[in-house]
Amino acid sequence: MWAIRRASISLRLRGFSVGTSCACCVRLTTNKVDEAGIIESPQIPFKGSLSFKTFHSAGHTSADIIVRQLSSQADARSKKEEDDVEHELETPVGEGHDSVGKVVELISEQDSSYEDKGVENSNNELELSDTEIDSTEKESREEGIQSELFKTITRNPRLSVNSVLIKWVEEGKELSRSEISLAIRNLRVLRMYGKALQLSDWVEAKRKIYLTEKDYASRLDLIAKVRGLHKAEIYLGRIPKSFRGEHVYLTLLANYVSQNNLVKAEEVFAKMKDLKLPVSIFAFNQMLLLYKRTDKRKIASVLSLMEKEDIKPSCASYKILIDAKGKYNDVAGMEKIVETMKAEGVEPDIQIQLALAKHYASAGLKEKVEAVLKEIERGNLKEKRWVCRYLFTIYADVGKANEVERIWTVCESDPRTYEFLAVIEAWGKLKKIEKAETFFEMMMDKWKNPSSRQYAALLRAYADNNMLTKGKDLIKRMANSGRHIGPMTWDALVRLYVQADEVEKADSLLQKAIQQTRIRPLYNTYIYILEQYAKRGDVHNAEKIFYRMRQAGFISRLSSFQVLIQAYINAKLPAYGMRERVKAEIISPSKAFLDQLAEVDAFRRTTVSDLLD
Repeated sequence: MWAIRRASISLRLRGFSVGTSCACCVRLTTNKVDEAGIIESPQIPFKGSLSFKTFHSAGHTSADIIVRQLSSQADARSKKEEDDVEHELETPVGEGHDSVGKVVELISEQDSSYEDKGVENSNNELELSDTEIDSTEKESREEGIQSELFKTITRNPRLSVNSVLIKWVEEGKELSRSEISLAIRNLRVLRMYGKALQLSDWVEAKRKIYLTEKDYASRLDLIAKVRGLHKAEIYLGRIPKSFRGEHVYLTLLANYVSQNNLVKAEEVFAKMKDLKLPVSIFAFNQMLLLYKRTDKRKIASVLSLMEKEDIKPSCASYKILIDAKGKYNDVAGMEKIVETMKAEGVEPDIQIQLALAKHYASAGLKEKVEAVLKEIERGNLKEKRWVCRYLFTIYADVGKANEVERIWTVCESDPRTYEFLAVIEAWGKLKKIEKAETFFEMMMDKWKNPSSRQYAALLRAYADNNMLTKGKDLIKRMANSGRHIGPMTWDALVRLYVQADEVEKADSLLQKAIQQTRIRPLYNTYIYILEQYAKRGDVHNAEKIFYRMRQAGFISRLSSFQVLIQAYINAKLPAYGMRERVKAEIISPSKAFLDQLAEVDAFRRTTVSDLLD
């Protein structure tokens, strides 16, 4: 098994930090999700003591080669860090959240943007409930089991959940544990976390059911998502000690990692160790995911501990490692990992194949892309229709318009929202705007009350092709239809203006959106503007955007600091106090980042200064 590390990185073994992403809303390979949408991880306890020293003292083993290969490029990372939110969104994760019946087609972005106003919309690989579930299993599990309470809540989006519940009780309808749990799970799948929390609030206040540890964990997760991690920490103190078990701490850990809060994540992991709680492959996979985003050199720490504790990688583990290699276009290393997993008796699933195809496309290897996609399509594509949206994207990436047309024939009899969105953006990438507009109008005909997310798909196509006038006309049409503009739409609009070289206008629009609405923009929207100011060497505006990101609750990351420092480099100005700012954020720098810091260090020594001294 540990040949896996032969195919990976030469990482420096550093301190340990743990990562999980949305423990209550994630499923990794062997994990199970109960009716409340809570993660049920395999009970694989550690066999020995878990010490942070483990990561500093690990010797060379059969795992070291995988470590060498991943870190050989860690110092060459670009400022487009892997925690780029939108790129994470594109990672294949299986069937999407609108598999919960047709009701998803009626949910507007107004709801989702309002519900999630307190949370970073990271949409990473492991965020959504059921993301790692096989689509056939997922569809069969959800077929015909929508909660009646859930349907009532979604049919009345303007009503508070409390109002719906009062009427529900007055009508004498049953409010059982199963009904409540299923409603919360359904709301989670649609990422309507605010409404799910309102339901949880009511249940706790009315004490209608006896709460279990999973109920507390679910509520903790919802509080973290909607009201922030500080409120979640406070709530943790209110949970009875007898219920503060594995699920609760994994949930808190998951939310810290979703925010890339290394220090807090480490504290929670240490707490779990002190309490002798079991730690599963799920937790290790999240560690790998966290380090893939923040510092690949630390992946070795996780792999070393997994080897020591004899915990075998899952498909999800391999996928994360493949993504880590693929982001540097290290095709050979990526393929070596695939060979290793096959040697270990683990066959690549469709998600891994999609990840390979995506990275092959990024590397410009069209023949390899087509070979992988043909393998994915083998058999009856309609039976695994959930992959079509990814096929649209990847075929568009390699310029295969005819394949996009062909895949659409699988969906055209009864197209779903996410398929329309994917094909519209695919035509935008292929610079076939008339096609994108045709499919957009088809979507408008199918759904008479479309969400702003649907408008955003065409806006992005316009942005990709620098068509500002058409974008403005679409926004007017959207406003006239009474649609709420959510984070995805603002992101597309910002890109539209930036592509037209109107960065200040994009900045101004975003600021007005923040002041006049209740939404929080996407992390990536800020980064997009920050990058433009950095290119210009506009330090003043770059610092302003950086500050606004902090105001919005986004934790500073290595990538955002890299972009900010690049503004100083391009302006040929020293960045006073930058080292102290980075240290205060407890960010682990890469060699490339340290080189950047040295370049803007006002007190750096040069050959000339040494001679003068």
